This record gives sequence, C-alpha cells and structure tokens, in this order.
Amino acid sequence: MWQAEHVRERLTILYPQCDVKIVGMTTRGDQILDRTLSKVGGKGLFVKELEVAMAEGRADLAVHCLKDMPMELPEGFLMAAVLEREDARDAFVSNDYASLDALPAGAIVGTSSLRRQALIAARYPQLVIKPLRGNLDTRLGKLDRGEYAAIILAAAGLKRLGLAARIRSLLDADVSLPAPGQGTLALEVPLRDDGLDLVSILAPLHHTPSALVSIAERKVSQVFGGSCQVPLASYATITGDQMHLRAMVATPDGQRMISAEARGPAESAEALGLQVAELLRAQDAVGILSACLSEAAQADDDARSAELAADAAKPPGNA
Repeated sequence: MWQAEHVRERLTILYPQCDVKIVGMTTRGDQILDRTLSKVGGKGLFVKELEVAMAEGRADLAVHCLKDMPMELPEGFLMAAVLEREDARDAFVSNDYASLDALPAGAIVGTSSLRRQALIAARYPQLVIKPLRGNLDTRLGKLDRGEYAAIILAAAGLKRLGLAARIRSLLDADVSLPAPGQGTLALEVPLRDDGLDLVSILAPLHHTPSALVSIAERKVSQVFGGSCQVPLASYATITGDQMHLRAMVATPDGQRMISAEARGPAESAEALGLQVAELLRAQDAVGILSACLSEAAQADDDARSAELAADAAKPPGNA
C-alpha cells in the first residue's frame, strides 16, 4: 500500500484539482504465503488482478514493483512510467549477527528468491538456506521468533516502510547481484479510447535513467524466458552517458554459476541487454536454465504425488 500512497501523493502535488483515490486490492501473490513464487505461478501473481480491475474500469492505473512485473505485458496495457530507483541492493537482516560473514556454520538464512539462494550458497556453502514467504511484517516476525538466524530482503522495501533500522548490512552487488528492476516502481495503464491520455499525465513521474537501466536488465531476463523459477540476476548503472550492465545465471545450489558484463551508451540499453544475454548464452546459460526448469517441474510432480499418496492413505471419513 505504501507504493500506491506514494504515487497518489506525488500526483496530488502535480494535479491538486484531481481527486486521486486508491483502490485497495490483495493479489494472489499476497495471499499465497506457504510456498515460494517459483512454485505457484511466478511474477504474474502480483499483477493479474490489478489488470482485471483496470480492464473493467475500476482503476485507471496500477503501481507495481518492477521486479515483480512479467517481461511481456498483455495486449491492451502498457508501462506508462518508471519512477526513480530506490536502493537496488539486498539487505542482511538479523537480530544477532552483523553480516553474512559473521554467521556460524549451519545458521539458517531465509530468502524468497532463487537468485539470492544461489548467490549465497555459492559464496557461503556452510550456511543453510530455507524459503521465506509472506509480507514484510510476516517475514520479520519469523526472524524475531528465532526461525531464522538471518533473512535477506530488498533494501528498498525496508527503507520505504521506515524500517531501515532493521538492516544490519547492505550486500554489495559483487556479493548479491540484484534482480532485474529491483528497487524500482512502475506504473501500468490500460490503453483507452475515451481520450484520457494517462501517459502524458504520468510523464512528470517518469525517470529516464531508471527506465534505461530497467530496459537493459529486463532484456537479459526476457531473452531467457523471464521466469522466477530460475536464478538470474542483472544490474545496470549509468555514469555520464555510459551504462555498465552485469548479469548472472546459476543453478539454485550455486554449484554452477556464469556471469557476463558489458559497457555501452546508455541510450542503447536494449542492445546492451541483448549483448550481455548473448555472452551468457555462449557460456551455456540455456543449458543451465533448462536444467533448473526441469528440476523445478520434477519437484512439483513429486510434491503432487506425495499429496495424492497422503490423501489416499487417510481413513474413510477423514478426507
């Protein structure tokens, strides 16, 4: 809800004559808290209900965390604006330890991301990584109850909600390369035929440098399917008129990891994303990601088989 309030506040300042209302909604991604996103449908879980509301005329725009948006928007919708990026880094949160380096062997680290899982497993094989789902309060509550020695969260979310004090340390991109679009909000609108030009209305909120880095980062992910079922990271920065893009693909256990980077004109963000994707492809990124998807599918099949077996074993009347 913070992100919607933030956008309403900015629009109210720009257009004081307008009454900007928030339509509160809970998406399936918010409701499913006992499984990781990669197991229940991925990024689209946070978007579909909002698009239905816009298509039905109940809402004029939707505010998304860009990293949760699918690479391809459905027909009839477009990304009207990308807001200025917050801190894109991952945050180390713990009540007892100052950093990942300080954790003892066997310590349990919680994360909802296969990307973070792979990066941490590769660098800290002595740690135990377990899934972590739920909203921010739920995740922090699990940490405070001692279910985890530490959890890894997006720094932007903590800072936006006034919880920066919970951050013990920020993970440099060399340690935990961010996800495509991490720390960035995007505004999605429906294509309309009533003459209301939402793109022009939202234009003052658009931040071109943040949009350019997101184009490069998301292009890498798009080339390889844009799935949250695979550990993929891509992160771009701009200095002057030059962009530096880094990307990584790995197996979930971190045993196999490849990376690539390139520099070029910021205005050629999409081409730079394609260039880095091709560098990854040359290192067998497709093979790595295909293996990840196959393992995920097998794990889903095994889980369904176990559920069916458990149901079959129940005594009559206890189903």
